Amino acid sequence: MQTDLLDRVRKLLAKAEDEGCTPEEAEALTAKAADLMARYGIDRALLGALRPETDRPADRKFRFEAPWADVKAHLLAALASALRCQCVQTQGDAGLQLHVFGYSSDLERAEILYTSLLVQMARALAKQTVPAYGNGAKAWRRSWMLGYCAAVVARVRAAEEAAVASAGGSAAETWAVHHTVPSGTGRKMNTPRLAKIQLNPSRGRPAGNLPELPETE
Repeated sequence: MQTDLLDRVRKLLAKAEDEGCTPEEAEALTAKAADLMARYGIDRALLGALRPETDRPADRKFRFEAPWADVKAHLLAALASALRCQCVQTQGDAGLQLHVFGYSSDLERAEILYTSLLVQMARALAKQTVPAYGNGAKAWRRSWMLGYCAAVVARVRAAEEAAVASAGGSAAETWAVHHTVPSGTGRKMNTPRLAKIQLNPSRGRPAGNLPELPETE
């Protein structure tokens, strides 16, 4: 059942990424994928409560390259936060990186959604008419992408909340407990202290709450 749900999510996202898909169709497909992904998260949490070895705390590192490296990190961090993961952002010789901590099922969900939404965002932006030139065009594109991030993350959060509400009772309680990253996970993995994403809706369109981003692009 869990594998079937994840296969359906991947198929829906693949359709949304298709060049022939309209923005409206992509939005509907992604919304459906988010709903199924939330149900998958509930199922994995319930299984993990019974068999902890099936879904243990883990971590993944992501590196972001130009253009718009900080916007890409912004999207992943917001999705990870919506899926109960925690992140540490670092900047070094290798560039901007995000170290994400969470249960393996949540990390998997975050990566699948992020990979697809990155493609969808790029294609949707390419279809927009940019009403400015030079630095103005760059600022407009940045604002548009942050608005896109806000909208899709708000949709994912809503799907997660709806799935928990529909599960009800002890199932919802089990999900909440299971999807909380154990305190000190980062220290056990010899990484910097876990830093929860600070939500701030000050950038992009007011379509949701997202982490604050520096003006680096």
